[in-house]
Amino acid sequence: MNKAILAAVPALILAGCSTAPATNPVPPRSSSSIPINPPTPVNRKGLEAVLGQNAATLKSLFGKPRLDVQEVVGRKLQFSGKACVLDAFLYPDGKGGQPVVTHVDARRSDGAEVDRASCVNALRRR
Repeated sequence: MNKAILAAVPALILAGCSTAPATNPVPPRSSSSIPINPPTPVNRKGLEAVLGQNAATLKSLFGKPRLDVQEVVGRKLQFSGKACVLDAFLYPDGKGGQPVVTHVDARRSDGAEVDRASCVNALRRR
C-alpha cells in the first residue's frame, strides 16, 4: 500500500471521533410524548351521529363493518357502500370507558376524498 494512504488512516479514524456538537440536535422522543388520541376533526358539522359513539352504535347505524381492525391503543371500523367508504377511528374516551369515535375519514372507492358528513348520510340511508 502507498505510505501516504497508510499515514492518512489514523487521521481519518480520529476525525470520526470528533466531539463537536451537532448543528441540529434532535431531542429523544419518549413514549409519553406520543399522543394516544388523534386530533379531533376541525369541521364536526354533520358528524354528530358518529363522533363520540361506540362500536355498537356504529353497527346499528351502518350495519356490519367491512373491516374491524384492533390496533394497540385503538380500533378502526370501516363501512362501505356505493357512494363511499367511511373509516371510523375509536379510542378510549379518557374517562376509563369504552372506546368511542374520535375521528372519521371518507373517500370514494377509487380513493378520491369526499365530504365526511355526506358519506355518513349516504351510508345511513342504505
